[in-house]
Amino acid sequence: MKNRLLQVASILRLTRISTAFAAVANVWFVILWSRGAPGEHPPAGLVEQNIWILLLGGASAAGGLYAFGTCLNDIFDYHRDAQLKPSKPLVSGNIKIDAAVVSTAATMILAVLGAATFGTVGVILTLGLLVAVLAFNATGKFIPGIGLLLLGLIYAGYMLVPNVELVFVWPVWLAMTHGLAVAGLAHVLGRKAPPMTRRAIGFALAGWVMWSVLLFLLPAGEDNRLQSPLAHGWAGPLVCLVLAVLFGLNIYRRYRALGPGPRLAEKIHRHGTIWLALYACSWLLGSGLLVQGAIMSGLALAGVIGMNIMRELYGLVEHPVGYRR
Repeated sequence: MKNRLLQVASILRLTRISTAFAAVANVWFVILWSRGAPGEHPPAGLVEQNIWILLLGGASAAGGLYAFGTCLNDIFDYHRDAQLKPSKPLVSGNIKIDAAVVSTAATMILAVLGAATFGTVGVILTLGLLVAVLAFNATGKFIPGIGLLLLGLIYAGYMLVPNVELVFVWPVWLAMTHGLAVAGLAHVLGRKAPPMTRRAIGFALAGWVMWSVLLFLLPAGEDNRLQSPLAHGWAGPLVCLVLAVLFGLNIYRRYRALGPGPRLAEKIHRHGTIWLALYACSWLLGSGLLVQGAIMSGLALAGVIGMNIMRELYGLVEHPVGYRR
């Protein structure tokens, strides 16, 4: 029984299921916003299908893409983790390489099946994102500038899986910008290798500008995406701005307490995950979409609680409490 629990816990750690809720929150936001916000003209399938089927499909697509990336990360980093992070489930022997490969294939299938809820365009976009995730883990993360360029594409792309013709794209832009900032800060302050050079930073910033321009200039049917961020009221953008400032202050406080290193990088990533869900809640509630905001708030609350519970369970399963003689 203990070995079975240890294996299950290792698979959950491999797929980082405890932090996947942020990816789900971003996709759920697009679904809820597309159906409820004025000025949006979502595909017929996004309007006609039952909302819970759409949310289930979105969770499958987003969670599958996220877990696919984390599984690939541990497989490609096997030899590196054996030297630097021997406690990770794959290198510690808690999960076999065969099981990791099966998990990778399963998460890929899960992502495609979830995207099928949104039609052919959603499936094609998801397949392209799977290729981008593969490219990031195979080469991009070893070249920080290119890695952040690919991350920008991934962050913006997977949010548009339910509705590629989303008109109000400021929330997508914010999520992409936040995700790139978190990845960059975690790389620099976490002292990850290879180090981030000035050239890499310049390349990453150029990539961020390029994806931002494309995001706002791509056609959305007959509507113009170049809208003011205040097009749906000031409350959502204002709260998001306050949250962004609070995130910066939180990272600074953690930096002062922990100093640079892997622990700080883990904190940046974990708190950055929570903030994505908070942004989504702010856009919905600030625009007066109260029912949609309540659904998103429930997901955010469940995600934060689940994250903490699973971290405790990992510790209990992998390092059970014993009695002293």
